[in-house]
Amino acid sequence: MSFHGDVADWFADPARWSGPSGVPNRLWEHLLISGMAVGVAVVVGLPVAAWLGHQRRFGTLAMNVSNVGRAIPSFALLVLGAQLWGISELVWGLPTAALVALVLLALPPIVTNTYVGLAEVDDGIRDAARGMGMTSLQALWRAELPVAAPMVMNGVRVATLQVIATAGLAAVVAFGGLGRYIVDGIATRRFPQVFAGAVLVAGLALAAELVLSGLQRVATPKGVRLARRPIRKETPA
Repeated sequence: MSFHGDVADWFADPARWSGPSGVPNRLWEHLLISGMAVGVAVVVGLPVAAWLGHQRRFGTLAMNVSNVGRAIPSFALLVLGAQLWGISELVWGLPTAALVALVLLALPPIVTNTYVGLAEVDDGIRDAARGMGMTSLQALWRAELPVAAPMVMNGVRVATLQVIATAGLAAVVAFGGLGRYIVDGIATRRFPQVFAGAVLVAGLALAAELVLSGLQRVATPKGVRLARRPIRKETPA
């Protein structure tokens, strides 16, 4: 039988779709650790980057600090974390080493895009907010963030895709997720299973891209979308 036939048989096996090792449970585990990592990165990084972007101060410092997670490979962070906390150490039911590595991976695009998006808000919008009597915090929340929403959401989208693609490494520290199929398949030389695991991760990343692209459009105020449309030039008859 061909390799692709073996992959098809792997997906067709009813045992793959039930129980703790089934695709639905592994998918849930993958979504859980990915969502938690991105959520922590948003809670930690977005408010700080938004305020610094609003003030237009310390941007280089903030981005350099956040880029620590990008400079060190995720696998290296995972190994270091496993040495520090052990593979059995859990936080919110998730392996600490994997969660920390994924949070550090998600922070750079969120911090960078949020800071740049807020720092590049037109001065006219800032002046108009002050002219309406808004406080600095009100101006940030009601005037600047809506304008910067496309850039901010793009950072969250990029971070989510990176985390989903990398979350399979959590299987190295005895966690589940879709990466379990890849790690176990390599260990047992079941390469159709490795391929199937990679297809599942890619499919999840594609689904996340479609959902987040839609959310990015929804989060962008209509006025901002219209302002970004290219102006059509009428050709003379």
